[in-house]
Amino acid sequence: MSASSGSKGSLRGRAARLARLLPLGSSGGTQAARTPFVLLVVLLLGGGLITLLMLNSSLNEGSFQLTKLKKQTTELTDDEQELQREVDSYSAPDALRRRAGELGMVPGGDPAFLDLNGTVKGMPSPAAGPPAPPRPEPTPTPTPQTPDAASASPSPSASPSTTPSASTSPNSSATPSPSSTGR
Repeated sequence: MSASSGSKGSLRGRAARLARLLPLGSSGGTQAARTPFVLLVVLLLGGGLITLLMLNSSLNEGSFQLTKLKKQTTELTDDEQELQREVDSYSAPDALRRRAGELGMVPGGDPAFLDLNGTVKGMPSPAAGPPAPPRPEPTPTPTPQTPDAASASPSPSASPSTTPSASTSPNSSATPSPSSTGR
């Protein structure tokens, strides 16, 4: 028992020394040590709560942006598909044939091919031209005529129309032009 009584005495001595270092009473020391801990816990909980609220708000904002972008992507995909259908309708063979006909193009004839040695394979044929559209006959325009002029000149429909030939030019004459050498 002597060993245990010695350790108790040393503990009493340490407690006595601590009591001398901290002159506060037992209830006051406990209160003073507890206040900073409580403030620390309250600040950590409040900061965590505020952080969670901010994180939740930013996630909701991101969710709204994601929904908006998905809707925009869907609209753009629909537009792309519509434009692709339009391109496909213009590139269909019947549509190409119709547009080529509107532009005055005709189907090509049989092609000929050249070998690497320079010989021709196949017999080329010219493209068949479109049928010529019928030319409308010109209708004479009525000219106001006085009774004297009507009897003196024949009617325009009765006289044949004469056009100057393409081989004659206004500068050409029946006499030869003098040469510049004087001979």
